[in-house]
Amino acid sequence: MYYKGYYHLFYQYNPYGAVWRPDIIWAHSVSTDLVNWVHLDHAIYPTETFDINGCWSGSATILPGNKPVILYTGGDSKNHQVQNLALPVNLSDPLLQSWVKLPQNPLITPINGGIDPENFRDPTTAWQGPDGEWRVLVGTQGEHGGMAILYRSRDFVNWTESQYPFRSREKTSIWECPDFYPVSLNTTNGVDTSVNNPSVKHVLKVNFNSHDYYTLGSYSSYTDEYIPDTDFMDSDLRYDYGKFYASKSFFDPAKNRRILWAWVNESDSESEDIKRGWSGLQSIPRSAWLGKTGRQLVQWPVEEIEKLRINEVNFKGENLRSETVFEVSGVTASQADIEVSFELPKLAYAELMDPSWVDPQLLCSDKGASVKGGVGPFGLLVLASEDLKEHTAIFFRVFKNKDRYVVLMCSDQSRSSLSEEIDKTTYGAFVDVDPRHENISLRSLIDHSIVESFGGEGRACITARVYPKLAIDEEARLYAFNNGTENVIISRLRAWSMKSALIY
Repeated sequence: MYYKGYYHLFYQYNPYGAVWRPDIIWAHSVSTDLVNWVHLDHAIYPTETFDINGCWSGSATILPGNKPVILYTGGDSKNHQVQNLALPVNLSDPLLQSWVKLPQNPLITPINGGIDPENFRDPTTAWQGPDGEWRVLVGTQGEHGGMAILYRSRDFVNWTESQYPFRSREKTSIWECPDFYPVSLNTTNGVDTSVNNPSVKHVLKVNFNSHDYYTLGSYSSYTDEYIPDTDFMDSDLRYDYGKFYASKSFFDPAKNRRILWAWVNESDSESEDIKRGWSGLQSIPRSAWLGKTGRQLVQWPVEEIEKLRINEVNFKGENLRSETVFEVSGVTASQADIEVSFELPKLAYAELMDPSWVDPQLLCSDKGASVKGGVGPFGLLVLASEDLKEHTAIFFRVFKNKDRYVVLMCSDQSRSSLSEEIDKTTYGAFVDVDPRHENISLRSLIDHSIVESFGGEGRACITARVYPKLAIDEEARLYAFNNGTENVIISRLRAWSMKSALIY
């Protein structure tokens, strides 16, 4: 959240070791720019019967009068999950360094017999309806699948459960970390979570099956009915098609934007986590808004991250011939920001799209960067060793599907490391781009063991964790490549080395 000039990040943290344990706490860091951070004393930790087995996830809400509060899930003495309220001790302190738990806790408990009390968690940021009542969602699982339960309150202390689930879906696991917020139909600016009028759509995001899925739809503040344009199981809308989970968004009133970020866990072994002394990180904060088609969100790294850019390298009009690898030199390839735009002069040899190719991740796994194609694969080889024994390929392929073209974006980790004790899953997404009328763009942010990639100007995002043995620090290389039959033109490439953020 944003409060009196500071961005506040509260996050799940184990102060006793590098890996997760049940009695988790809320750590607390602040920043003035979302890039450089200062760690403060921990905000919330298990002390009471209602949270003695862990202070789990939750959300902050800014009440009228600029009063921040936190709703969070506690693991109680029976290992049931309940929702609790914490308040800042001193509202005049912009750092909000001390928090106190409400004596009335827990405020929300799973009284409905159809709710599993051990799977009832992650309250959202609350929003206020025209009747003055606050609404909040809690994720859970019923007999047949995951769901979000709506609760209402006039005073933020006494909550009443809605008669029916806000939204549910059969054959899904527990819905974790729900998020619900409006996005503008007419501008890329964000709007406050309580805004609801004809100029907005609403986003419902939930986590299940290890991914962040979202729908867009219409919400009535009077009936509390949310009608999605398409259901979770009828589309594959995700914030990110790689390793990106438990995301949370907030409205930033300082710059009128919606910001979201997520937890990115490790892909190596727990023993390596312990040896390293830490595991898990937060993604780079992203601005999010409704795309021009109205059918999906667009995401882009917050502009402040560009403060870390140094030593720009750029060129235009580079022809990437078939089976070409071109080194982009002059940047620190282990810590870099790259923006590239590809022009496709010929599409005649695009591979025909098989109607059964509906799973982009499976398609990327079958047709990796080393599999020659017609138009593509082309893109970047990042965190690459000089001999290319190690590299992570972020690339595109173009397919012909009747009278249109389909653009596939892949992040191929199969050759990312010589180490065998690593998850090297390949990720994929279809990008809503028509290569007949626009170039295909890619931005990748590289930071040693993480690569966040944004295709089609943020219409598809893929985050990957990689652990090279050779391509580390100054030994890492960056290449553009084309392994397709057709030539590809780099209409523009800009790359920067990135300074390290200051974290105290």
